[in-house]
Amino acid sequence: MRRDLQELYQAVVLDHARSPRNFRRVEDATCHAHGSNPMCGDEVTVYLAVGEDGVIDDAGFEAKGCAISLASGSIMTEVLVGRTPAQAERLFEAFERLCTGADDGDLAPSNAASALTPDGAAALDRLRVLEGVRSFPVRIRCAILPWQAMHAALSGRGRTD
Repeated sequence: MRRDLQELYQAVVLDHARSPRNFRRVEDATCHAHGSNPMCGDEVTVYLAVGEDGVIDDAGFEAKGCAISLASGSIMTEVLVGRTPAQAERLFEAFERLCTGADDGDLAPSNAASALTPDGAAALDRLRVLEGVRSFPVRIRCAILPWQAMHAALSGRGRTD
């Protein structure tokens, strides 16, 4: 990754970590789930309000943890609003592959990213600021934890430890 791009990504991550967006409990949440990462000490609870039309109307999270988990939760809540749970799950799958290097940046038809709508692909592009975690395997869980909690919330499990 180019140094200037890496510095920009670092600035975006720090901005979201210092001033997380949607850092709140969603009072009319239709589902929520808690997740923890014992390796890093991260704790996150994700709240989602899914409307009668089947679209995520609001998303929020409460967390204590490292900059990566806070930034991931912040960006996640921004990109989930307006999507269906199925779209959110596809975005999670694509993000997880991005973080682990499973797609290796390739958006070939066989990859999870190809299942995204153009808007979903744009959301994944916003999440690329976190793809640097693939170089630090112990930090991958930090980035994915809010997404795992989102998945648990949508599937009705409530916890992901």
